[in-house]
Amino acid sequence: MKLRDKNPALLLIDVQKGFLDEDYWGGNRNNKDAEKISGKILEKWRSLSLPIFHIRHSSTNLSSKLHKTHPGFEFNDYVLPQNGECMITKKVNSAFIGTDLKAKLDLQKINTVVILGITTNHCVSTTTRMAGNFGYETYVVSDATAAFDKVGINGEKYDAGLVHLMALANLSDEFATILNTEELLKKL
Repeated sequence: MKLRDKNPALLLIDVQKGFLDEDYWGGNRNNKDAEKISGKILEKWRSLSLPIFHIRHSSTNLSSKLHKTHPGFEFNDYVLPQNGECMITKKVNSAFIGTDLKAKLDLQKINTVVILGITTNHCVSTTTRMAGNFGYETYVVSDATAAFDKVGINGEKYDAGLVHLMALANLSDEFATILNTEELLKKL
Protein backbone atom coordinates (compact mmCIF):
# COMPACT_ATOMS: atom_id res chain seq x y z
CA MET A 1 0.00 0.00 0.00
CA LYS A 2 1.30 3.43 -0.93
CA LEU A 3 1.54 6.06 1.79
CA ARG A 4 -0.81 8.33 -0.18
CA ASP A 5 -3.57 5.71 0.19
CA LYS A 6 -3.50 6.28 3.96
CA ASN A 7 -4.57 9.94 3.55
CA PRO A 8 -1.45 11.20 5.33
CA ALA A 9 -1.23 14.76 6.59
CA LEU A 10 1.91 16.82 6.09
CA LEU A 11 2.84 18.78 9.22
CA LEU A 12 5.30 21.59 8.50
CA ILE A 13 6.65 22.58 11.90
CA ASP A 14 8.04 26.10 12.33
CA VAL A 15 9.47 26.53 8.84
CA GLN A 16 9.80 30.25 9.57
CA LYS A 17 12.10 33.03 8.42
CA GLY A 18 13.44 33.53 11.94
CA PHE A 19 15.45 30.31 11.71
CA LEU A 20 17.59 31.75 8.93
CA ASP A 21 19.51 33.76 11.55
CA GLU A 22 21.95 31.08 12.72
CA ASP A 23 23.79 33.38 15.14
CA TYR A 24 20.60 34.11 17.06
CA TRP A 25 20.03 30.38 17.63
CA GLY A 26 23.58 29.60 18.74
CA GLY A 27 25.52 29.39 15.51
CA ASN A 28 26.09 26.58 13.04
CA ARG A 29 23.03 24.82 11.65
CA ASN A 30 22.93 21.52 9.78
CA ASN A 31 20.73 20.76 6.75
CA LYS A 32 20.90 24.29 5.40
CA ASP A 33 18.63 23.22 2.51
CA ALA A 34 15.89 21.91 4.83
CA GLU A 35 13.47 24.69 3.82
CA LYS A 36 14.09 24.14 0.12
CA ILE A 37 13.62 20.39 0.55
CA SER A 38 10.46 21.07 2.56
CA GLY A 39 9.17 23.11 -0.37
CA LYS A 40 9.80 20.18 -2.71
CA ILE A 41 7.84 17.85 -0.44
CA LEU A 42 5.06 20.43 -0.09
CA GLU A 43 4.84 20.71 -3.88
CA LYS A 44 4.43 16.93 -4.18
CA TRP A 45 1.81 16.91 -1.41
CA ARG A 46 -0.18 19.56 -3.22
CA SER A 47 0.01 17.63 -6.49
CA LEU A 48 -1.59 14.66 -4.72
CA SER A 49 -4.25 16.84 -3.00
CA LEU A 50 -3.28 15.51 0.42
CA PRO A 51 -3.95 17.40 3.69
CA ILE A 52 -1.41 20.06 4.68
CA PHE A 53 -0.94 21.77 8.04
CA HIS A 54 1.36 24.79 8.31
CA ILE A 55 2.34 25.22 11.94
CA ARG A 56 4.35 28.12 13.28
CA HIS A 57 5.67 29.17 16.63
CA SER A 58 4.64 32.45 18.22
CA SER A 59 7.10 33.23 20.98
CA THR A 60 5.93 35.12 24.04
CA ASN A 61 9.42 36.67 24.28
CA LEU A 62 9.24 40.14 22.68
CA SER A 63 12.87 39.97 21.52
CA SER A 64 12.51 36.54 19.87
CA LYS A 65 12.93 36.15 16.11
CA LEU A 66 9.68 34.16 16.31
CA HIS A 67 7.61 36.81 18.09
CA LYS A 68 4.54 37.77 16.03
CA THR A 69 5.83 41.35 15.68
CA HIS A 70 9.15 40.23 14.16
CA PRO A 71 9.60 39.50 10.42
CA GLY A 72 11.04 36.10 11.41
CA PHE A 73 7.56 35.01 12.52
CA GLU A 74 6.52 34.69 8.87
CA PHE A 75 6.64 31.39 7.01
CA ASN A 76 9.75 30.75 4.93
CA ASP A 77 9.26 31.62 1.25
CA TYR A 78 9.75 27.98 0.18
CA VAL A 79 6.66 26.87 2.11
CA LEU A 80 4.19 29.74 1.92
CA PRO A 81 0.65 28.52 2.59
CA GLN A 82 -1.88 28.62 -0.22
CA ASN A 83 -5.59 29.32 0.06
CA GLY A 84 -7.41 26.51 1.79
CA GLU A 85 -4.34 25.11 3.57
CA CYS A 86 -4.64 24.94 7.33
CA MET A 87 -2.46 27.33 9.35
CA ILE A 88 -1.97 26.80 13.07
CA THR A 89 -0.08 29.02 15.49
CA LYS A 90 1.33 27.53 18.68
CA LYS A 91 3.03 29.01 21.73
CA VAL A 92 4.81 25.91 23.06
CA ASN A 93 6.99 23.19 21.54
CA SER A 94 4.19 20.76 20.72
CA ALA A 95 1.84 21.55 17.86
CA PHE A 96 -0.84 19.62 19.79
CA ILE A 97 -0.83 21.75 22.96
CA GLY A 98 -3.09 24.81 23.01
CA THR A 99 -4.18 24.28 19.39
CA ASP A 100 -6.92 22.44 17.53
CA LEU A 101 -4.48 20.30 15.51
CA LYS A 102 -5.65 16.96 16.93
CA ALA A 103 -9.31 17.86 16.45
CA LYS A 104 -8.64 18.86 12.83
CA LEU A 105 -6.70 15.66 12.14
CA ASP A 106 -9.42 13.56 13.75
CA LEU A 107 -12.18 15.41 11.87
CA GLN A 108 -10.49 14.47 8.59
CA LYS A 109 -9.98 10.90 9.85
CA ILE A 110 -6.22 11.23 9.49
CA ASN A 111 -4.18 8.59 11.29
CA THR A 112 -0.85 9.06 9.48
CA VAL A 113 1.33 12.17 9.73
CA VAL A 114 4.56 13.14 8.01
CA ILE A 115 6.55 15.70 9.98
CA LEU A 116 9.27 18.08 8.85
CA GLY A 117 10.58 21.40 10.09
CA ILE A 118 12.81 23.19 12.54
CA THR A 119 14.24 22.39 15.00
CA THR A 120 14.72 18.65 15.12
CA ASN A 121 15.50 18.55 18.83
CA HIS A 122 12.77 20.92 19.97
CA CYS A 123 9.40 21.40 18.28
CA VAL A 124 9.81 18.64 15.69
CA SER A 125 10.76 16.16 18.42
CA THR A 126 8.03 17.25 20.84
CA THR A 127 5.31 17.15 18.19
CA THR A 128 6.56 13.78 16.91
CA ARG A 129 6.52 12.25 20.39
CA MET A 130 2.98 13.43 20.98
CA ALA A 131 1.83 12.23 17.56
CA GLY A 132 3.26 8.81 18.37
CA ASN A 133 1.65 8.84 21.82
CA PHE A 134 -1.71 9.75 20.29
CA GLY A 135 -1.40 6.68 18.05
CA TYR A 136 -0.71 8.35 14.71
CA GLU A 137 1.47 6.44 12.28
CA THR A 138 4.26 8.99 12.25
CA TYR A 139 7.11 9.69 9.85
CA VAL A 140 9.88 12.29 10.20
CA VAL A 141 11.80 13.47 7.14
CA SER A 142 15.46 13.62 8.20
CA ASP A 143 16.76 15.95 5.49
CA ALA A 144 13.78 18.31 5.81
CA THR A 145 14.53 18.95 9.48
CA ALA A 146 17.42 20.85 11.02
CA ALA A 147 19.13 21.64 14.31
CA PHE A 148 21.63 24.15 15.65
CA ASP A 149 24.79 23.70 17.71
CA LYS A 150 23.93 23.12 21.35
CA VAL A 151 25.84 23.86 24.54
CA GLY A 152 25.68 20.97 27.02
CA ILE A 153 25.13 21.08 30.76
CA ASN A 154 28.88 21.20 31.41
CA GLY A 155 29.53 23.91 28.85
CA GLU A 156 30.67 21.56 26.10
CA LYS A 157 29.56 22.36 22.56
CA TYR A 158 27.72 19.78 20.47
CA ASP A 159 27.73 20.12 16.70
CA ALA A 160 24.38 20.70 14.98
CA GLY A 161 24.78 17.52 12.93
CA LEU A 162 25.22 15.45 16.08
CA VAL A 163 22.31 17.18 17.83
CA HIS A 164 20.14 16.44 14.78
CA LEU A 165 21.17 12.78 14.55
CA MET A 166 20.68 12.19 18.28
CA ALA A 167 17.22 13.75 18.18
CA LEU A 168 16.27 11.48 15.27
CA ALA A 169 17.78 8.45 17.01
CA ASN A 170 15.66 9.17 20.08
CA LEU A 171 12.50 9.29 17.94
CA SER A 172 13.28 6.33 15.70
CA ASP A 173 11.05 3.26 16.02
CA GLU A 174 9.46 4.21 19.35
CA PHE A 175 7.70 7.36 18.14
CA ALA A 176 8.25 7.51 14.38
CA THR A 177 9.77 6.05 11.27
CA ILE A 178 12.68 8.19 10.13
CA LEU A 179 13.22 8.53 6.39
CA ASN A 180 14.75 10.96 3.93
CA THR A 181 13.00 12.82 1.13
CA GLU A 182 13.91 10.29 -1.53
CA GLU A 183 12.49 7.45 0.58
CA LEU A 184 9.34 9.45 1.33
CA LEU A 185 8.67 10.30 -2.31
CA LYS A 186 9.07 6.62 -3.26
CA LYS A 187 6.52 5.66 -0.59
CA LEU A 188 4.02 8.23 -1.85
